[in-house]
Amino acid sequence: MSSPRLKIGLYASLVMAIFVLASYKLYRRTDARAPQKDEVLIKAMLQGLTVAHYQPEKVDDTFSKRVFDLYLKRIDYNKKFLLQPDIAQLRKYQTAIDDQVKAGTHEFLDLSTQLLNQRMKDVQGIYREVLTQPFDFTKEESFETEPDKMTFAADKAAQREEWRKYLKYQTMSRVSEMMDEQAKRKEKASAPTASISKTAVVVPNEPYRTPAEMEIEARKRVLKYFDSQFQDMMQTDDPERLALYANVIANTYDPHTEYFAPRDKDKFDEQMTGQFEGIGASLQEKDGQIKVSDLIPGSASYRQGDLKAGDIIMRVAQGAAEPVSVEGLRLDKAVALIKGKKGTEVRLTVKKTDGSTQVIPIVRDVVIIEETFAKSATIDDNGKKVGYIRLPGFYADFNDNGGRSSATDVKKELEKLTKENVQGVVLDLRSNGGGSLQDAVEMAGLFVENGPVVQVRSSQGAPNILNDRDPRVQYSGPLVVLVNKYSASASEILAAAIQDYKRGIIMGSASTYGKGTVQRIFDLDDAMPAEFNNIKPFGSLKLTTQKFYRINGGSTQFKGVVPDIILPDLYSYLDQGEKESDYPLKWDEISPARYRPWSGAPAVAKLSEASKKRVDNSESFKLINGMVQRMIKRKNDTMVSLKLDTYRAEQLLAKAESDKYEQLQKAAQPLNIAPLTADLRQLGSDTVQVNRATRFTRNLKKDITLREAVAVVKDQI
Repeated sequence: MSSPRLKIGLYASLVMAIFVLASYKLYRRTDARAPQKDEVLIKAMLQGLTVAHYQPEKVDDTFSKRVFDLYLKRIDYNKKFLLQPDIAQLRKYQTAIDDQVKAGTHEFLDLSTQLLNQRMKDVQGIYREVLTQPFDFTKEESFETEPDKMTFAADKAAQREEWRKYLKYQTMSRVSEMMDEQAKRKEKASAPTASISKTAVVVPNEPYRTPAEMEIEARKRVLKYFDSQFQDMMQTDDPERLALYANVIANTYDPHTEYFAPRDKDKFDEQMTGQFEGIGASLQEKDGQIKVSDLIPGSASYRQGDLKAGDIIMRVAQGAAEPVSVEGLRLDKAVALIKGKKGTEVRLTVKKTDGSTQVIPIVRDVVIIEETFAKSATIDDNGKKVGYIRLPGFYADFNDNGGRSSATDVKKELEKLTKENVQGVVLDLRSNGGGSLQDAVEMAGLFVENGPVVQVRSSQGAPNILNDRDPRVQYSGPLVVLVNKYSASASEILAAAIQDYKRGIIMGSASTYGKGTVQRIFDLDDAMPAEFNNIKPFGSLKLTTQKFYRINGGSTQFKGVVPDIILPDLYSYLDQGEKESDYPLKWDEISPARYRPWSGAPAVAKLSEASKKRVDNSESFKLINGMVQRMIKRKNDTMVSLKLDTYRAEQLLAKAESDKYEQLQKAAQPLNIAPLTADLRQLGSDTVQVNRATRFTRNLKKDITLREAVAVVKDQI
């Protein structure tokens, strides 16, 4: 019998074959006109969506309205640029977009781009003019912060007034921050010398600044901020506009069906594999300059040694070619010039922190992003040793069978923890957005005997059951799986399987994200006839081809996984998840698979009751509950006062709540968590890498959710 990976591969190959045949038929030309890239891209994308999407949509007026609404939301989410007359002009195309994409035209895209470009120029004039005059923060007026409650301005006068309030809000928030900073400095300056931190910078006799003086400085900062933002926006070119439009069309099928321009596909591959080809420097853009903020240990730039944090990159040359200036260039465009294939040389002209200029040649190499990969630690709690594994994502290198995979890495971490004689394990999937479906299946098999893990169904036919076929159990002791609202996709598959088998306890937010769909990525170049070679590359289409279901028959789509033990969570007030996204597929269920629950199933009710008592008596969790309720109230009250005294009072109240929580955290007994000795020994004397390894555990010492997970593990020992 074929393996799950083979079955999935055969399905993808079949879809691609259909896609290619359809493309040949679609592009059999009847005229001598040269094909345009934008026309070919949109038509190819629609063909792929029609033949391969799990729930294909009819390309009709309903489709057209969905594209219209979503595109306007994407290009002007805060309704700050387009006017009502602009919307009226665009509305003429509300039911015509389907006809345009079939004909290979894009009048709606062209008009919206033209209008948006003009309005951006208009708004640039507005904010620069408004910011020349001081704001009156004693006047009673307010500003709406929720885009769904905003409307497009009726005319230029209304737009100017809306921007005046927006700029006043931005300036006021900065004045408030400056007042806080001045109060902190005054407090430090008046504190006894012995109590001042050695690292604290105290300026003696620093002059007191009035709110009016701060307002002048704040307006300068706001002007600088918007000049930078508009500089970036005005660098958006036609291919980027087309990519945005193509992605909107894809997103109207479901939130996870996407168009990837070639550069975006590279970013996706980096996230999935935890590696890319380049020099290994983290960059940031500030004041029109590209600055080095950090170097990745072991990377090409780290080994070469001349590039340092704080250096400003002025020009970039590909080997011996003529350098290209990156000053004033948008960060992503500068990064695209610096990254490149392994073995190629890039020459960076940099300004050093001492003011000197240096040309630094670096041969690009594979850069490993260690933060992507699974890590483990041990927690000693009153003589009980608990293993901890953090899994940021379900990574896999689909282009290299010998590449790293999350299932293999978690297996290795379990082996190391077993050698440490841990008495229980906490697997942390919080904020793990998913990734490789096959790795989720293999990972479940590390904790259970062979059997079904997940059911995968296409739009037609019976579901395909993906099984763990290895009867060995890597780890059989007490297990707690931590999840939150941002645990999605493969995280939900693994959590659901552990829950259905009654193999461990799922703990965390009220529910996980709710992404229960399977995507495949198709390279559009592979589907194109040879006549289009001169206008490639086209990018890729990631589309939803299947839905997955728990072995109990229910889908995780839309609803997510509900934990066995629900803990108070600061994410609780956020409207995040699949159900809040645009055009999600709905929940349904199928027949359950045949499986046998774990013989040593944990006593969920008893463990939940014990956890509830601890949580109810925890001052930290009580405070979180109170903060969540106040956050919900503030989130629903979207009108913000533009009177400084009123705004300050609200901010100080929020800060007092936050300070109280921080004080409780500081007072709490820290978890005794540390990286594995074997891991630190392997890093040797490289202090940068050792510091990174210890930073991983340092941030977990005051994690109250992890502390409660450890307590639940101890209840089972």
